[in-house]
Amino acid sequence: MKKLQQFIPVLIFLSMAMSINAVTVFPKDTKAALVNPGMGWVLYFYSNIPENYGSKLEPSDTVDDFPGLSTVFMRIPWAFIEPEEGKFNWPILDTPAQRWIDKGKRISLCLTSSENWMKYPTPEWVKKAGARGTFYQFGKGRVVRSETWDPFFDDPVFLRKLDDFLAAVAKRYDGNPNVEYIFVGTYGLWGEGHTFMSSNQDSLKIKKAHIDLHLKHFKKTQLCISDDFAGHDKPGRRFPITDYAFSKGVTIHDDSILVQPPPNSWYHAEMAQKFWPKMPVVLEHEHYGGSVKRGAWDGKLLLKSVEDYHASFMSVHWEPKIFLKENRKIIDEINLRLGYRLLPTEVTWPKTIKIGKRFKVRWTWSNKGVAPCYSGGFPALTLKDAKGGIVSVLSDDTLNMRDLKVGPSTNSPITKHESEFVVGLIAPAIRPGSYDVFVSVGDRDGTPRIALPLKGDDGYRRYKLGTITIENRK
Repeated sequence: MKKLQQFIPVLIFLSMAMSINAVTVFPKDTKAALVNPGMGWVLYFYSNIPENYGSKLEPSDTVDDFPGLSTVFMRIPWAFIEPEEGKFNWPILDTPAQRWIDKGKRISLCLTSSENWMKYPTPEWVKKAGARGTFYQFGKGRVVRSETWDPFFDDPVFLRKLDDFLAAVAKRYDGNPNVEYIFVGTYGLWGEGHTFMSSNQDSLKIKKAHIDLHLKHFKKTQLCISDDFAGHDKPGRRFPITDYAFSKGVTIHDDSILVQPPPNSWYHAEMAQKFWPKMPVVLEHEHYGGSVKRGAWDGKLLLKSVEDYHASFMSVHWEPKIFLKENRKIIDEINLRLGYRLLPTEVTWPKTIKIGKRFKVRWTWSNKGVAPCYSGGFPALTLKDAKGGIVSVLSDDTLNMRDLKVGPSTNSPITKHESEFVVGLIAPAIRPGSYDVFVSVGDRDGTPRIALPLKGDDGYRRYKLGTITIENRK
């Protein structure tokens, strides 16, 4: 005990010396909405019917005032993309896509083969080629003749033609860095993986076949299926089809949010617990106007769904300007939690360092969102001179932001880490002087990729923390 007491003054002295010779900053969250890869609000440009909703916007209107909007979703029937066999109408997708890609946003796609508002969402030429199917009456099932037709989703001719179609789509979009995810939409009404209101073809074998067909062609881009593949109103954690999807790296897209009033505001938050630790979960709320009309809409419940599902994406399923105007407060609240939100809560570095001599940086990081940063990212410090020139890039690839834990908004877990860096070792040449210190998260080589909720952005997702003095090594 006496020996310990003897060391205490020494430890206090060392701690004081470190604080005197160090800079410590405690960055504060600006509360800004972030636009980052793998997360954000999803604008529904086409929602099955081509006139819904984004297509009502002027070509120059990319809804730049919607905070956190990162992705544009196009759900549209196969027949509109391949009206004749082998002849494709790509502009129906590429034209709206480029409007948002120009703004640094991404797209996602859902190509359907069953709709209740048109006769042949699966192109009629597929039927004429010999694909078997059935007419149906919406809500009543199969009939001899009607204005709506479904293929038999396991018919060999249908699957062969679909195989060719998906091959063409994948050639264009699989691995495309502008595409966030592809929705497996070729089975079931509206692409939602159910047929109880249409042609009554509920089969685990068929569902697997459509997942497999997408996996065959989309080997790089994230795939997702509707939660309704497991049953549109069947709660539970584990289902054979979702277990199968998970095993193949296919995530879930829940279409049930606020379709019905409480207590049935959604059904599959429990299911999401298997998926969200590994893959992004996508949420789609009911058409906003319809939800309001049925008394199902509640902004606080929308936020709760993000929390319960640990969601990375949330839809804007209505005319975006109306939705924003009537829901701005809850949109701002959701933006503080949706997806990931990386924040360095404390950073300490030496006030003075020497050229070519190693030094240490201690920092504490937190993910204040509800979901992991699945793509990962590495912290870096960048030193700049008075003219804004990059003097030194110091990236630590031993700390991956993907590994940060998530928790409740009031108590986000923290990760403490110590990095060791050196500047000016051999080259490039560095002059003694005072330099600005910026923090960023991105690639292993120090390229910034992820927006942080911090002040002092240099325009390239680097954020100024303070200054450091560099001296010649003696």
